[in-house]
Amino acid sequence: MSISTELHAIGRPLLEAQLAHPTVAGIGRGDLEEKVFRSWLEQDWLFLHDYVRVFARLAWQAPAAHLGDLVDLAHTTFHDELSLHRSLSAEFGADLDGAVKGPACAAYTAFLLESAANYAEGLAALYPCMWGYSTLGQILAENKPAEPRYRAWVDTYADPGFAALTRRIAEMIDEAAPDRPRAKELFTEGMRHELAFWDVP
Repeated sequence: MSISTELHAIGRPLLEAQLAHPTVAGIGRGDLEEKVFRSWLEQDWLFLHDYVRVFARLAWQAPAAHLGDLVDLAHTTFHDELSLHRSLSAEFGADLDGAVKGPACAAYTAFLLESAANYAEGLAALYPCMWGYSTLGQILAENKPAEPRYRAWVDTYADPGFAALTRRIAEMIDEAAPDRPRAKELFTEGMRHELAFWDVP
């Protein structure tokens, strides 16, 4: 069994917990309180800037076969995801420039940036975000919310291009061949950070 397949099996229960979380469930129904989503937007805006830094730190260490993929991931995150956040921020009244990291965001980004000191381990640590949002998007897209702003959020993460990038990360983890127990430990910790992130301040 590949490492990525093992990680998916480990992550499934924590993904189900995310689906049941009130914030995710509210997005899926399209009735999440605006103040909750506004707070999530501000926190995720800050998170994604550090996520780009994680890709950049890994790109510095990457083998030639992975370098282009990491550059693509950094580009997609910086341009596509952050563009979504900018467009939604106006509609929800989010203060992106004045946002301050809450405890969950600070803990998660510190974990990712530290893990990225080791190439193979860094890939395992960042994978919960890619895999989690891609899978959540695909599940929520089966019954999209009617509310257009939340529908746009679902469409972004259900996009086939985002799923393809996620599959590529899985291949890269397998190719990088991290120590399996350590990879599973980091992946599990990342999934726990993902779940905690939905408890927006």
